[in-house]
Amino acid sequence: QVQLVESGGGLVQPGGSLRLSCAASGSIFRFNVMGWYRQAPGKQRELVATITHGNSTNYADSVKGRFTISRDNAKNTVYLQMNSLKPEDTAVYYCDARTTTYRYWGQGTQVTVSS
Repeated sequence: QVQLVESGGGLVQPGGSLRLSCAASGSIFRFNVMGWYRQAPGKQRELVATITHGNSTNYADSVKGRFTISRDNAKNTVYLQMNSLKPEDTAVYYCDARTTTYRYWGQGTQVTVSS
């Protein structure tokens, strides 16, 4: 059973930074793609960023230039560095991991951007 555990969320002022972590139970080499999604109250879950097994990355237009996704294979962890945070970045952030046959989700971590 795959477990994904997110951490690093919290309350931050506009313009601030946070780094989210997603720790997987076991090697992340088995996943074709890992990513971060977010869901704000009353809205659908949306893509934030993804990273492939070969380290190709993809970002939502709303976070390009501010967020960076990365992976540490030795630690079985994927990160999301978030800079220049805005109030509209407030959401629950979820980590996902995909194989060719299945998709796994973490439990989410709350990010609140407010003064």
